[in-house]
Order: sequence, then structure tokens, then C-alpha cells
Amino acid sequence: MLNKKYRLPIVSTGAILREEQRLGTALGKEADAITRRGGLLPDTTVFSLIRTWLAAHNSEFVFDGFPRTLNQARSLDALLEERRTPLELVIALEADLPTLQERVTRRLVCTECRAIVSTGLHVEDISTPCPICGGPLVRRADDTIETLNHRMQEYREKTEPLVGYYLDRGVLTKIPSMEKPERVFAQIAPLIEEV
Repeated sequence: MLNKKYRLPIVSTGAILREEQRLGTALGKEADAITRRGGLLPDTTVFSLIRTWLAAHNSEFVFDGFPRTLNQARSLDALLEERRTPLELVIALEADLPTLQERVTRRLVCTECRAIVSTGLHVEDISTPCPICGGPLVRRADDTIETLNHRMQEYREKTEPLVGYYLDRGVLTKIPSMEKPERVFAQIAPLIEEV
């Protein structure tokens, strides 16, 4: 929705890594082994991906799921300072554990266009073709409750400290994200328009 309305390029380290996995690269294989059990890749690996992506994008942009650790945040600060492009807004989308569990069990990905959809929201079930390109939908191997539980432990230990870090800098806004995407987007849009 952000891309469609504001034409902002969006980078997701998860999407980059899933493409590396699909291509069978060494990085893709490493990422697959770590993410299947809910772990996070080393900060240096993730930051290298971001640095490469930013080198090709000189305009405004949106990170999805980055940074995930204080080290990544500090490295990003240094890089943005080099580029003279200040960080203007951080949005923390908040949801309770039952909502996250439901989302993980409903999430599907298109094998053709890589779109992420949800049963009951975008498609009826896994046998429904992708609503964007008509390709087949599959469940990601790491979309399990066990993997989510491990991710939540990683979140509490490594990512949750970012909330305080960005609150102290005055750039963080928390948005409850348990409603339909359109309603969450309606809360985000005014923030984007203010920066």
C-alpha cells in the first residue's frame, strides 16, 4: 500500500534472503538453515545486504523488518550519516501473540511473483491461485508455530531494545496492527505525509 500510494521503494531483508534461497546461492543456503529454526542472520550479513541495496537507491525508501538489533541500528545510523539522509520515522507495528500465530498459519507465498497472501483475507485456501499473477501458492517452510516461538524469543532478546532506542531519539511511533491492513495503513499514511 505504501508503494502504491507514495511510490516509495520498499526493501525487506527477508524478501532479499528468500530470493537468494530460491536462487540456491551460498547466502541463500545459510539464510535457509538459520531462518527455518527462527534465528536471525549475523548483523554483518544483513547490513551488507542493506548497504548494497542503498547504493542503488538514492531517494526516500522504507525498510521492512530492518533493523532488528541495536548493532544493525547503529550501523544504519552511521551509513545514513555518511549519506546525509537522516532517519525520519520508525513505525513499530504491534500485535499480540494469538494474532501473530494466526497470521503465520494463514500466510502463503506465490511461487511465481513472490507475493505474500493470507487465507481468509486474500484467498480462500492454498489451492486458490495467486490473486496477483495466477501462480501457485505454497506455505513457507519456516511458517510454523515452533519457528514463531523461537522468533519471539529472538525478538525479546534482540529487537525489543530498539523500541527504547528509537523512542529516545523521538522518531518512533507505535501502531496497533491487529486490524485489517487497510485500517492499519490509514494510521500510517498521515505519518508518512508529515515527514
